[in-house]
Amino acid sequence: MSGSTSRRQAIEAITNYSVPAPGFTEPLADTFGRNVFSLPVMKARLPKNVYKAVAATIDKGEPLDPTLADFVASAMKDWAIEKGASHYAHVFYPLTGFTAEKHDSFLEPDGAGASLAEFQGKTLLQGEPDASSFPNGGLRGTFEARGYTGWDVTSPAYILENPNGNTLCIPTIFISWTGEALDKKTPLLRSQQAMSKQAMRLLKLFGHNDIDTVVSYAGAEQEYFLIDRHFYYARPDLTVANRTLFGAKPSKGQEFDDHYFGAIPERVLAFMIEFDRELFKQGIPAKTRHNEVAPGQFEIAPVFEKSNLAHDHQQLMMTTMKRVAERYGMVALLHEKPFAGVNGSGKHVNFSLGNNNQGNLLNPGDTPHSNAQFLVFCAAIIRGVHKYGGLLRASIASASNDHRLGANEAPPAIISIFLGDQLMDVFDQIAKGGAKASKESGLLELGVDTLPPLKADAGDRNRTSPFAFTGNRFEFRAPGSNQSIADPMIAINAMLAESVDYIAGFLEREIEAGTEFHDAVQKVLEEIIVEHGMVIFNGDGYSQEWQDEAAGRGLLNLRTTVDAIAQYDKPEIKDLLSDYGILSNRELLARKDVVLEQYALTILVEAKETLEVGKTMILPAAIRYLGELAGTAAALAAAGITTETPTLLTLNKYVKDFNSALGSIEEAVDGFGGEDVEAEAKYALDTLIPSMAGVRAIADKLESIVADDMWPLPTYNEMLTIL
Repeated sequence: MSGSTSRRQAIEAITNYSVPAPGFTEPLADTFGRNVFSLPVMKARLPKNVYKAVAATIDKGEPLDPTLADFVASAMKDWAIEKGASHYAHVFYPLTGFTAEKHDSFLEPDGAGASLAEFQGKTLLQGEPDASSFPNGGLRGTFEARGYTGWDVTSPAYILENPNGNTLCIPTIFISWTGEALDKKTPLLRSQQAMSKQAMRLLKLFGHNDIDTVVSYAGAEQEYFLIDRHFYYARPDLTVANRTLFGAKPSKGQEFDDHYFGAIPERVLAFMIEFDRELFKQGIPAKTRHNEVAPGQFEIAPVFEKSNLAHDHQQLMMTTMKRVAERYGMVALLHEKPFAGVNGSGKHVNFSLGNNNQGNLLNPGDTPHSNAQFLVFCAAIIRGVHKYGGLLRASIASASNDHRLGANEAPPAIISIFLGDQLMDVFDQIAKGGAKASKESGLLELGVDTLPPLKADAGDRNRTSPFAFTGNRFEFRAPGSNQSIADPMIAINAMLAESVDYIAGFLEREIEAGTEFHDAVQKVLEEIIVEHGMVIFNGDGYSQEWQDEAAGRGLLNLRTTVDAIAQYDKPEIKDLLSDYGILSNRELLARKDVVLEQYALTILVEAKETLEVGKTMILPAAIRYLGELAGTAAALAAAGITTETPTLLTLNKYVKDFNSALGSIEEAVDGFGGEDVEAEAKYALDTLIPSMAGVRAIADKLESIVADDMWPLPTYNEMLTIL
């Protein structure tokens, strides 16, 4: 067996691994929602009037009567204790992008040497974690600690299971003592409300009277890598930076296209089955699982849910994924680019909007040219993406996602829309005076009598588009694997609120001036497609030709987080978010500072770890091998045996170059620290990243020369193929 001692031990442990026997026998369908304090559970446990009021808040967005909280708290406590819960936790989503929770016991002393289980309405409604210990972008000083969590009734409470006891988890918002949002959920709820208000206004113009609250829906496809935990703990860069800072390209990557949708390895499938079961218990509608493009890469996708609930479920999904993977001796990697040279991981956010009465407002039907309501909402999205593409790009900006965007892979950093042949043809007709027909779907005759004809859609799909129409929804393909979907959904809801507001106002003015409704609709559609149609692109988003053409169209190409996050300074974005009550200018500035700070600190940690691993693992291994080669050459020469030593000379050069590169990165790390977060982020981009790249380039060459039994780190060949 090849490799250093630690690598051999890891491989031996992996090859001796056996999948544990399943600990369940119950059908999966019977577990769905078991651990959720859902509407059916509430209906069975709450007084009828209380249940109706809570259901109206959840389903129709009606204000919550706080006087009902005691009834809900009592029923929730009893249900949770029956489920084995001893504690409750207000779960919130700070600006770290991760999930936070504060646990409190139900039990309180009764003064007589015993205890009582207590959980009152005021405790359900509001909690108080420390607001100064989370990223806040200057909204709170270190000495200003007070912050509040507030119950979000629209996202159900659930039980978090643990072998030693269960916990009642209550999704909440997180705000400062001054009422400013310190989390991802508060502005998401605000954006949903703003969008709904304008969408209902527009539906009224189409003659609807029975208009339910319009909600945005999201379904996020989650990509991730799995590696054995022995490899993970043998790679300090993975454990500290969540990605490999070193690693030569594997002999076999994804060149053969044999991993995508391939047979799922037994160990991975066992993990997936238990993962699905855990998600089902939490009411998370996991639907699809499969191998992804890169070796060791996989995907899970849920069905659509209301975007606020989809956000909470996504956060819970990531936490659950990591926990279940550990049971099978693996680690789930959610970094966007844990391995250089193979596909990274994204989180494609499928988006639509609608309600119970009007249905999916992005469903074109069989004849989209005659579906004026659909065309208007679709046009609102076209206009929004063109006007606020910078906001969409900023919403998915991070140090890790920068590895994917910019046409490196996945969508380019240019935000454009793909409509497909059918819709593009309809909007072309509109621009010329009115749509008269739609391209129809067809049938594929396969030439085999035993195979039935297959339906062919009227248009193809485009995987290089960041914002693509896919039949009855749009797919925002640019979000990163590790990020909360709140930020992209906030941006989508916000741009829709403004665009629908604009269209509704346009139609109202035209109708008041005596224009027929149909003519007014044609007029606004024509204006939008002429003025904003340059954001539509159906071609290859990876091509250099598109980069050049997009520049000619005036579209932004924001390749880095530093470039993208500067969009938050644009007056039109500030006005959009403040005018619709989503984020005040102060809250927006705080978010900008948090993103830049996390960007700079992420890269600083990577640079420090590059220096650490380079100095303490790679350089010593290279020097030992250099000494071994030199000693062997000297012994041969003493014996009168002459031999060419190009490897020795090359290795000597690489060792000198590597040592010099380590000196450069050490100097770069020592120079970190600026007057503000913008200066630090710029320094990280311009100085730290190039210095890391210089060290890695030489280290990866050393990996190809140093004897395998001396190389200290598990290789790409091993990590990506041995499971």
